Amino acid sequence: MAAAATSAPPDQPPLLTVVEVPGKGRCLVAAQPLVAGQVILRESPILLYPDSPFPYPRPPPYCAHCFRCFPLSPPSILWCQYCYGRAFCGMSCADIAHASSHSSYVCRSLAVLSRSPLVLQLPRDRQVQARFLVAAYNLAVVSPPAFQTLLSLHGINPPDQDTMSTAMSLHPLIASLCPPPVEAFSVELTAALLSKDKVNAFGLMGNPSAYGAGSGSPNAERSVRAYGIYPRASLFNHDCLPNACRFDYVDGGKREVADNNTDVIIRMIHDVPAGREICLSYFPVNWSYSSRQKRLREDYGFVCECDRCKIEANWSDNENEIGNDGDTSPHDEMDDGDEEEAGDECDVEEEVDGGNDFPHAYFFAMYMCERQNCGGTLAPLPPSPDGQPSSTMECNVCGLLKNADEDLGSADKDDMDE
Repeated sequence: MAAAATSAPPDQPPLLTVVEVPGKGRCLVAAQPLVAGQVILRESPILLYPDSPFPYPRPPPYCAHCFRCFPLSPPSILWCQYCYGRAFCGMSCADIAHASSHSSYVCRSLAVLSRSPLVLQLPRDRQVQARFLVAAYNLAVVSPPAFQTLLSLHGINPPDQDTMSTAMSLHPLIASLCPPPVEAFSVELTAALLSKDKVNAFGLMGNPSAYGAGSGSPNAERSVRAYGIYPRASLFNHDCLPNACRFDYVDGGKREVADNNTDVIIRMIHDVPAGREICLSYFPVNWSYSSRQKRLREDYGFVCECDRCKIEANWSDNENEIGNDGDTSPHDEMDDGDEEEAGDECDVEEEVDGGNDFPHAYFFAMYMCERQNCGGTLAPLPPSPDGQPSSTMECNVCGLLKNADEDLGSADKDDMDE
């Protein structure tokens, strides 16, 4: 059973189709040939919450509604007059937030959490999860359809031991804040929500210039500013060498409009034919085999059997160290790349001699960001209006731009063919 899922204009054929695959669940496949750099999905979140412990930092680094970074010397910050726990960049953001994400329930809850000694003693990740639960239960009031959409998303069912333990710890805390705005409020529902968040949340990355690091600094690093739940984007499955990657422009950019700055944007890394599944990577693609499998098993509840993993499973631990191991939040941003096609007629595996120990080496030379400690993936900018492909590649983590002709860098493709 397949259903259309598209970001194409209504009068054009869909770009993606939802397909149910036995043993794998729902997948997104190309409904038509897709080209490198093509934006295949742009989606607004149904839920956003900050990656911030309690109490809220002062001065605040970013707006609590749009999550744009405040200037280092903000001319004016509009604090919530009730909880003094959130600040906004203007009346527009404040008005929208008070009618949605910062309702009276959220306001009262944050006021209590910010002053609770028990909460302040919780580990940072537990404090952030408490923020999520407040946002999720608030969604049930301000947008019941969106709350039902959240509940319909995939989650580890039944919740794993860690999620259940967290639910049992946080549920009494959430119950004590004020009357929960959900009739079915229970520890089981809390655990289910935490499970949805664990496997579906996207980390929205702020610009390197945010709150201190100059945008021109070559070593400036982006950091997660907030987490968002995106229903259609959550349907993308994982591949350790994916064919699409996720971009976000929270603070805007030359290629993005200022409105809907918390949208998630999925772009193709290279061409794929119709019928091919479109996959993202749930973490930087330069992680080792053991690190990737550990993360997927513990946080997503499955063992990856993609083509790359089948090859690397036979390597020794030393051979497996391609790049940096990761040990970060379960809500990592999703970097990306793919293993099969680098073009309409060019299969990546055929780009390198079949006897090579790592036949996907061309992908790392072509699409991995070269900036130190980045771990991002390069994808072309969108094609021009007349369909001409862009020769400029953009990193989905640090924003580095480079010419596609330079992507092989100092690597000699002939050497990789040997």
